[in-house]
Amino acid sequence: MAQSDDEDDYMTMVFDEPKKKGTETSLQRRARIRAENEIKARVKSKTELEAEEAASRETGLDTAIDPSNKGFKLMAKLGYKPGETLGKSENARKEPIRVTIKENKNAGIGVDSEKKRKFREEMENEAKRVKVEEGDYRDRVRQENEEKRLEYELRNAQKTAQWLADEHKTATEKDASDTSPASAEQKPLKSINVLWRGLVRRRLEGERNWRIRKSLDDSLPRSQRLPIYVDEDEDADYKLALGRDTGVTPIEDDLDEDDPDLEAFEAQPIVDRLLKVVEYLRQNHHYCFWCKYKYPDATMEGCPGVTEEDH
Repeated sequence: MAQSDDEDDYMTMVFDEPKKKGTETSLQRRARIRAENEIKARVKSKTELEAEEAASRETGLDTAIDPSNKGFKLMAKLGYKPGETLGKSENARKEPIRVTIKENKNAGIGVDSEKKRKFREEMENEAKRVKVEEGDYRDRVRQENEEKRLEYELRNAQKTAQWLADEHKTATEKDASDTSPASAEQKPLKSINVLWRGLVRRRLEGERNWRIRKSLDDSLPRSQRLPIYVDEDEDADYKLALGRDTGVTPIEDDLDEDDPDLEAFEAQPIVDRLLKVVEYLRQNHHYCFWCKYKYPDATMEGCPGVTEEDH
């Protein structure tokens, strides 16, 4: 069947040849070079650089080691084959550990080292603080123990000073009535030497408190107390020893009064108070509190010194 005239004859189709590129003119060449230089000269942004760096890194991590690599050749000599594991274990890794890049603001070389350094400094500072607190605690305990010891020595020195003063008064005064215990309690509290006045005052306060408690106990009905024998011929000292003398001595009236001299003396450091009592014993009685010895004269020959450290 003959083909119609209007049908295309594909066997006789003619294809137009592509137009040949004309020769690049000097103007076009200069324009092309200028555009390329502008692209090269343009400074890439931080985001673009990070993207290129990440792409290059991922490409490198995804690319296997080339067989021509010296490291690969060394591993091949040891028996390694691509796709197999290292070592005898079948469960060993077939690929190296994946590198994880930190993407937060703390990423960077040396960040972990800086954190460790800061943590180490904090721990060292904490250790120093604890050590200082421990040292302060030891010093505080040592100071408290030393103050307790000095208070004990002060009480003993005051007792010694009072005893020597009473002994000296007994030896010098002729009137026996003035040296009796009864008359000694009659003198005002402020007339006692301030060096041991506080000792006497605290003792009298203790006796008064005891008498108050005894008086309250005596006020109870007879049925609630044990029967006692009362001898009218007993002297005052015996009654006081048995707690039967509830009378109040005149010196106790001074306990409620202010004593500025005693307050000023007891406000001084305990070391100064002890030193004053020790010096009083040496100057007035030739007695060394640390030697525990009364010397025959004021030279006190044989005593190494005034302070405890001298002994």
